[in-house]
Amino acid sequence: MRAALSIITRQVRRSWPRMLLWGLGFAVLSQVFMLLALVARFGALPNYVTFYDWIGNVVRIITSTPSWADIPPIIAEEWLIEVGRMNYDYGTGISVWSLNVIPSRLLVLFGLGVLIGLAASLARRESCSAPERRGATLATGAGAVLVAMTNATMSWVVCCATPTWVVGLSMMGLGVSTSLALERLGPVFSYLGFALLIATILGLALRKRARQRLYRETTHA
Repeated sequence: MRAALSIITRQVRRSWPRMLLWGLGFAVLSQVFMLLALVARFGALPNYVTFYDWIGNVVRIITSTPSWADIPPIIAEEWLIEVGRMNYDYGTGISVWSLNVIPSRLLVLFGLGVLIGLAASLARRESCSAPERRGATLATGAGAVLVAMTNATMSWVVCCATPTWVVGLSMMGLGVSTSLALERLGPVFSYLGFALLIATILGLALRKRARQRLYRETTHA
């Protein structure tokens, strides 16, 4: 395990700029993908954008919340931007669907992108054989899907008035009641996704270490 961690540390030192780009790109593109999915599903462009005073709201939460234990989960649900479709047939309007940009979820997706970038750098052609790269790609993809899916922040008036990852399941045809019943499993799926990614990275590092050792033994033979 120490050898694998040493390999990972060296890889991070060499590839950290690329890993940061992976993180930023994944966080941004995931928001774009969710917005495009909403537009494609409902066949209508968004007609409103709302920007929230996230910093001011965080300050108010910190100064007005009696229990420090309650502050992090409240801040984690604070919105930064809301983009959606408003139906004005009912008075001042009702949001039919929306994408909610939440900084805490962006941070999770950024971390996910960084891990994907690390896995990609460890699985380069000179480090792994073709079957190993395919296996690493499948495992990384599965972990990424679990984490990204459970950190989606879409809302749909038919399913739920607040942004939740199960809206995506409902949009794909799963029953609303069934989707909402699965909502509590979101953290479990997210942790499983991260665990799969970390296990893949450790496995790639161990394989790379084994290849380096074999190369040295062959060279000195």
